[in-house]
Amino acid sequence: MVGMQILEPREVPLGGLRALTVRRTLPQRARSLIGAWCFVDSYGPTPAAATRAMDVPPHPHTGLQTVTWLYAGEIEHRDSVGSHALIEPGQINLMTAGAGIQHSEVSTTTAETLHGAQLWIALPDAHRHVAPFFETFVPEPFVAGDATLRVFVGSLMGHSSTVSSFTKLVGAQIDLPASGRVAIPIDPSYEYGLVVDSGEPRLQGEPVPETHLGVVEPGASTLLIEAGDVPLRGLLIGGEPLDEQIVMWWNFVGRSHEEVVAFRTQWQAEVIDDTDRAGRFGHVDGYDGAALPAPELPNVRLRPRD
Repeated sequence: MVGMQILEPREVPLGGLRALTVRRTLPQRARSLIGAWCFVDSYGPTPAAATRAMDVPPHPHTGLQTVTWLYAGEIEHRDSVGSHALIEPGQINLMTAGAGIQHSEVSTTTAETLHGAQLWIALPDAHRHVAPFFETFVPEPFVAGDATLRVFVGSLMGHSSTVSSFTKLVGAQIDLPASGRVAIPIDPSYEYGLVVDSGEPRLQGEPVPETHLGVVEPGASTLLIEAGDVPLRGLLIGGEPLDEQIVMWWNFVGRSHEEVVAFRTQWQAEVIDDTDRAGRFGHVDGYDGAALPAPELPNVRLRPRD
């Protein structure tokens, strides 16, 4: 029998003084990666109108891709490669940090609530120093069994996303009506996760509580997802195991303690002290406020995750 794991979320404040509380299901002590997916935050539904429920100042990333996916609301994205985008429900916004980037995210007053998820994908060593760039894509929904699916990363059941991926991956929104079920043919070499936004579904026959993350280890050829008495909405993520150790701290993904320390030092000097707007992290134009300083490093060496 293929192994299963249920991961419980923990609440984390996101951003600066006007922090938004998010539910983090990855990473955890029990698990760091699902394929190359290394981070999953879910938030909302939260009132957004006239409150800037999300106001994340310019902050850095290295060695990863960020995925922003909304169920409701609208977020204004700005980054140091010159991208300025309004993120809307049903549209993936993927930012490849590569060698280094900074960006800000601010919810607008257009919608009454803010509700969505941010996920990170660790870049493999061979590609983690690529030049940063930004992409968007609106997937077409399709029906499988009782489910409606939208594939925003990779491929699933003959449906593909156009955004870039550097490892074998899949990411999709899944919606099931109450008591609905779907059997999804999958790649047995992948590990999979079901991020439950709402509902009390069963994954491979095992209950996954609301806001939790259910994980299926490699070896399965079909994912059976069944909704309970209320509809299911969630995200299906998966991919081939990364098979690389990463060092992940704050907003950086590297390969060693020393590398992450160097990223932090460069961020503080070039951006927070404003010594080099053409440096590794560039500059974000148009955000009303200062960039976010890095926290202090822990007094122990950062340990690799795998």
